[in-house]
Amino acid sequence: AMAIIYPMAVSQSAETWVAIKRLEKVLVLEEKEEPKIEKVVENTIRLSDINAEWVPNTPVLKNLNLMVPEGKLCAVIGPVGAGKSSLLQLLLSELQPTAGTVEIGGSISYACQEPWLFVASVRKNILFGKPYVSTLYSKVAEVCALQADFKQFPYGDKTMVGERGVSLSGGQRARINLARAIYRQADIYLLDDPLSAVDTHVGKHLFEKCIVNYLRGKTRVLVTHQLQYLKKADVILVINEGRIEAQGTYDELLNSSVDFTKLLAAADETQEEKEKGGDEAEEAVRRRMSTLSTSSTIEQTIKEDDAEEMGSYEGSTPFKDYFKAVGSICLLITVVMFFVMSMLACTATDYWVAYWTNQEDLRFQNSTQNVSLNLLSDQDELLSRYEYNINPQNISKAIIDPVVIFDDVTVNGTPYRIFKTDMAIYIYTSLIIAAILLTTSRAMLFYKMAMEASKNIHRKMFHCLLEAPMRFFDVNPSGRVLNRFSKDMGAIDEILPRVLMDALSILLVMAGILINVSLSNYFMIIAIVILGAVFLKLRNWYIASAKDIKHLEGIAKSPMFSHISSTLNGLTTIRAAQAEKALIKEFDEHQNVHSSTWYMTVMCIVAFGLWLDIICVLFTAIIAYGFVIAIEYGYVENGSLVGLALSQSLILTGMLQYGMRQTAEVVNQLTSVERVLQYTQLDNEGPFETPADRKPKGKWPKNGRIEFQRMSLKYVQDEPPVLNNLDFVIQSGEKIGIVGRTGAGKSSLISALFRLAPIEGKIVIDGIDSKSLGLNDLRRKISIIPQEPILFSSTLRYNLDPFKEFDDKTLWSVLEEVELKDVADSLDFQVSEGGSNFSLGQRQLVCLARALLRNNKILVLDEATANVDAQTDSLIQTTIRKKFRDCTVLTIAHRLNTIMDSDKVLVMGAGRMLEFDHPYKLLQQPDGHFTKMVLETGKSMSEQLRDIAWQSWVEKNNETSSEWNSKA
Repeated sequence: AMAIIYPMAVSQSAETWVAIKRLEKVLVLEEKEEPKIEKVVENTIRLSDINAEWVPNTPVLKNLNLMVPEGKLCAVIGPVGAGKSSLLQLLLSELQPTAGTVEIGGSISYACQEPWLFVASVRKNILFGKPYVSTLYSKVAEVCALQADFKQFPYGDKTMVGERGVSLSGGQRARINLARAIYRQADIYLLDDPLSAVDTHVGKHLFEKCIVNYLRGKTRVLVTHQLQYLKKADVILVINEGRIEAQGTYDELLNSSVDFTKLLAAADETQEEKEKGGDEAEEAVRRRMSTLSTSSTIEQTIKEDDAEEMGSYEGSTPFKDYFKAVGSICLLITVVMFFVMSMLACTATDYWVAYWTNQEDLRFQNSTQNVSLNLLSDQDELLSRYEYNINPQNISKAIIDPVVIFDDVTVNGTPYRIFKTDMAIYIYTSLIIAAILLTTSRAMLFYKMAMEASKNIHRKMFHCLLEAPMRFFDVNPSGRVLNRFSKDMGAIDEILPRVLMDALSILLVMAGILINVSLSNYFMIIAIVILGAVFLKLRNWYIASAKDIKHLEGIAKSPMFSHISSTLNGLTTIRAAQAEKALIKEFDEHQNVHSSTWYMTVMCIVAFGLWLDIICVLFTAIIAYGFVIAIEYGYVENGSLVGLALSQSLILTGMLQYGMRQTAEVVNQLTSVERVLQYTQLDNEGPFETPADRKPKGKWPKNGRIEFQRMSLKYVQDEPPVLNNLDFVIQSGEKIGIVGRTGAGKSSLISALFRLAPIEGKIVIDGIDSKSLGLNDLRRKISIIPQEPILFSSTLRYNLDPFKEFDDKTLWSVLEEVELKDVADSLDFQVSEGGSNFSLGQRQLVCLARALLRNNKILVLDEATANVDAQTDSLIQTTIRKKFRDCTVLTIAHRLNTIMDSDKVLVMGAGRMLEFDHPYKLLQQPDGHFTKMVLETGKSMSEQLRDIAWQSWVEKNNETSSEWNSKA
């Protein structure tokens, strides 16, 4: 027992020490400093000579001086990366000033630029720990334009949002995020660009009804790119490169020398109204697949989560599939052989000791019978004869003359042939060495096998997850996926091999013990069978309970992961709302549930151990009394076997409880294997590579012609299609604008193009059906610039060119074209997780740089300029027109003026094509859908849009202005 338990204790102590050091490392991290903010009586904001930096020696705010009087609206504008959001972080005490003073009076409420929602109902996301007041709640919902959305949600404002439940559009998330800030009834409101993700009419409603009227009398700081609202701001702040270039009222800035008028001109060009009630980025962010899983009140969602976690695994058994994952039948057979041989070697060693002891007893009896009858007077001769058999000289002779193996002895007239003592020593030594070598080799081979199985399972799960359809990620919280890769894979990597090794080793030791006991007294087989049956019954009861408890423990852990992940993502909002205690309380509730299941697991093990000890005590007592009876009736004559049986039974007592716990723990840990293997059975999107006989020849696509042939799309098989029977052609090199109301199917059309969901019908690109292509070949040939840019936590080089296809000169060239060359001093510049050390506009420009590098014949713009300032918008539009002149470009329109010069405009409605033609021709239809959308922008803007469409038509068809007059 000492040889087994002591190394385990040392190992566990080392692991405990490592865990303590890791916890210590977290606990001694630098904590958030106390805000260096002076409180004042009035609800004002005053900054005096402020300097601040996120990274040492890299200031982001420089010599700021600002005064926002109580009850006034301060609008903050400036180009991408100017420091607008950093200013708000300073006011929130997330960014500490290195110089100067900050004075703020009153409580603060904050709406972040990228909407943050946690897994709960819409109502809980808005209340965020505040008590529900019906009148206040209704008013906030009204001014934030949420009442119509509540009616559309399957369970109203009790519908689940966040990572699970209904997939909200970007505009809906932005308005819920704003409503949370408004509901808090603070003195000062910091609003970080809440109007960019909504269309102009909703934006106008939010600005006038909410920010201007409802918050009248409150101190407000509004960061915005929507410059058309600046006239109603009391104070306007123009920031560039961390400095205040100008501040004052609208009229004061117009009369100043600052190029404010240039900013307004750019704004007027892009203001054109982002489609009434429509785009609103409602299709933005790919709409996270608009038709997904509308299940769920909170209680229903919890049940669904439980069912998903307890979900079935369609395989033979996790145990069998775990060993199949080894991938080498030869390695598996070798490990089994070494386990069996090591068990036989250890059992033979124990049995040999008993056998040798019995032979030495015969030798001694033979020696005493050959001594003269006057034994007492001749003890010296007796001892000398005995010593002769065991003295070193005889051993030396045996080494020289190894042929002599046996001695012939006679005891009570019965002849026996026994091993010579020196030969017995050799055999015992050989058995010990064999046992050590076989046991060591067994352990090394087993852990090699376990490592191979673990690597193959992880590789297969990761591979299947990467190929899973988008719907999987929409209906599974990130906490659940993280749970598979952290807790479950951790169990497979670290816990399962250890407990499986212990269980198999102890089972083999117990098998050897039972063999030895049975050889000593075959009547013990009856007791072994009876107690074995009782033991198996207890074990089955324990495993049935422990497995369910283990499932519960796994289920209880996922909400903790989701909560931690969600909390870290919204940390600034949480701190601004001073909701840390509420979030800690919620985490404690999740932790209590998990601790309860863990306590049940431990108590279940303890109870099982108690019953195992009772069985072991009964077994030892039966052996002891059984041998007394057997000797009494002459069934057993060899005393050494009695000693062997008793010593082995005592070893069994010490090992059985631990061994059975380990076997049960193996079953419990196989739950992790089962949960991981579930992810290896996910449906995939389709073949990754195109079969060799169907691969496009040459450079494909050469032209960029796209043909939709009776194409329909469903995200969920049993639900109505979101795209229905689309049939149109996009010629090579055409620039296509895609417009439509909320839910029209604009982003779903892009999903169909990239095959993010299964389609019916055909999408033919340059004569090849996209369904016949592997996803890799299809998606690499289509570039996209999304509304929400994605950057990876790696170098800038990797974010631009992950496959290392371009040289540094080319990379620097595209960075220069998108005006990012000065942002990073090296291509090895480290990009933070999610690109957090870049502004939103800069991240969008990185995505544009990617598209320039790929230089594909087809480019998709998914409202790429929705959340950027006018200058960045102009840069993106200019670059696209210049660099993608000969490419087919599909643009989901966020601002109508960006698509009025398109070759054609596709008007979508309810998943169908309503209109498809040149914008000028569409405007000739007085009752047309596109005409109505243009008219909704207002008289001045609609005339401007008509002029753009006409000029585009003239350039395309070489018509004269006189023809326009005649047609007008």
